[in-house]
This record gives sequence, C-alpha cells and structure tokens, in this order.
Amino acid sequence: MALRALSRLALLGFFALAANSALAQTLYKLIDRNGKVTYSQEAPRDFDGKVIRIDIDPNRNSATLGAPAPSSGTSAPQTDEAAEKAKRVAQARGRLEAARKALVQAREHPGEDDVRFVGKVGGGARAVPTEAYQERLAGLERAVKEAEDELEKAQEGK
Repeated sequence: MALRALSRLALLGFFALAANSALAQTLYKLIDRNGKVTYSQEAPRDFDGKVIRIDIDPNRNSATLGAPAPSSGTSAPQTDEAAEKAKRVAQARGRLEAARKALVQAREHPGEDDVRFVGKVGGGARAVPTEAYQERLAGLERAVKEAEDELEKAQEGK
C-alpha cells in the first residue's frame, strides 16, 4: 500500500513538473547581418546571423499597476525661470542640430566649385578641395563647436 502511494506521489510530481515546463516558453531573437530583428518559436537551422535564446516564465512575468499619474491640473506649475531655461535649452539644441546638419551636408555634397580635379582626366585624377571650401568647412566646424558650447551653458543655467 505504501509503495502504491509513493508511486502515485511520484507520478503526481512528474505531471506537476511536466505541466510547469509546458507553461514556460522559449523564443529566439534572430538578428541578421543587416541588423533586422525577427523572433521565432523554433531555433533556426543554417541562420547567417546572431541567435539569442529567450526563456519566458509566465509565472514571473506579471504587471503591477501603480497609482494613476496626476492630472495636469494637480501638478506643480513650472516656475518662470525653469520655463525660460527649458526654452533656452530647446533653442540651443535646435541651433546645434542645424549647424551639424549644415556641416554634414557640406562634407557629403560639395559643390562644383568646391573641388578641383588634379591629374589626368582619363584616369588617375584626384579631387582636391579648394581653399574657399576648406575655409567654409572650418567655419561650419566652428559654428558646431559654438552651438555645443551654447547648449552646455544653457543646460547649466548660465
């Protein structure tokens, strides 16, 4: 009788473990050579990228909802000084972004008058930037540096 109870207990334990492992899931995150990410429930064969195994335990994954965020009417109003600082920071970021964009545009797309070709036209010619183009790039680099300094000062509140 005790053997029979023990075997039932062992069988019950086996089913409990099997049911628990059946609830757990495994996903595979696939990242190809171009950086595209996809997910699969099965491990791929002959995949040319990176495969990351993700084990999911549904018993551990639970969401807890906190208190709702206060409505905009109950939050403390922003002081004039803080609002002005935020405005200065936003303007400085805008100027920095514009300066960086202008510099990148000038570097990646020089005009016809910005580059001279030296050497044989049929082959072996190399592009040489003009002095005016180099001065323009230097000015754009200075503008980026000044915009970075301005943003840093605005963030510090100076």
